[in-house]
Amino acid sequence: MSDNVYLADDYPLLGAFWTMMWIFLWILWIILVFRVIGDVFRDDSLSGWGKTGWTFFVIILPYLGIFVYLIARGRDMGKREQQAAGARQQSLDAYLQGSAGSAGTGGHAHELTKLSELKSRGVLTETEFQHAKEKVLAS
Repeated sequence: MSDNVYLADDYPLLGAFWTMMWIFLWILWIILVFRVIGDVFRDDSLSGWGKTGWTFFVIILPYLGIFVYLIARGRDMGKREQQAAGARQQSLDAYLQGSAGSAGTGGHAHELTKLSELKSRGVLTETEFQHAKEKVLAS
C-alpha cells in the first residue's frame, strides 16, 4: 500500500479548467458530427452515392471530414434546417386541422349550431333536426 493519499486539493485549478474545457470540446464535437450527418441525409440534392461518400468521409476521417464538409456545404445547412422545420410545421398543422374538423366548416360543433339555429327559426321540424343531427354525429 502506498502512503500517499491524493486529495482534491492536489489537483490544481488550472488542471480542472483544462479538463472541463476538453470535456466541453468533446461534447461539442459529438454534437457537430451528428449535425453534419443529419444534414447529409436531409439534403435532397445529394444523390445516394454523395450521401454515402460524405458519411464514409465523416466516419473514417472525422476531423478532416467535418471541416471539409463545413467548408464545402456549411453555408446551406441553415436553409435545409429551416426547410425541414417548415415541412414538419405544415405536417403538424394539416394533422391538427384534420383531427379538429375541416377548417371551412368549423367541425361538428359548428354544424350542430347551424342546425339548432335552423330549428329555432322554424326552418326544420323536430324529426328533420334529429335526423340531420344523427348524420353530423355519425360522420
